[in-house]
Amino acid sequence: MARLDDSIADLLAVDGAMGAAVVDLDSGMVLAAGGNPGFDLEIAAAGNSNVVRAKLRTMNDLGISGGLEDVLITLDKQYHLINVLRDGGTAGLFIYFVLNRATANLALARHKLRTVADQVRV
Repeated sequence: MARLDDSIADLLAVDGAMGAAVVDLDSGMVLAAGGNPGFDLEIAAAGNSNVVRAKLRTMNDLGISGGLEDVLITLDKQYHLINVLRDGGTAGLFIYFVLNRATANLALARHKLRTVADQVRV
């Protein structure tokens, strides 16, 4: 689990980071989390597992091939990023990353999220 905690710490070091979690897509269960986004990160992670599953179902229904890389949800004061992990040992997981919209650089945060996602090990 230390490797997941290291991934969370790397994300929380990003300017504007408020919270991050590694989540099991099927159950919505949080495997590692950190930060203080001002809401229950575990409930949000479970809810966002529904978002990812719905998008995957829709892609299937439409016959869209390929995988889902990420989802960006823009709120008035926050960005919520979801990066779906697809490599062998991490398939079925996603990273949920919450940013303060006023202080975060979205492009840099997405770049860091992709870098961390490539290094996640379970």
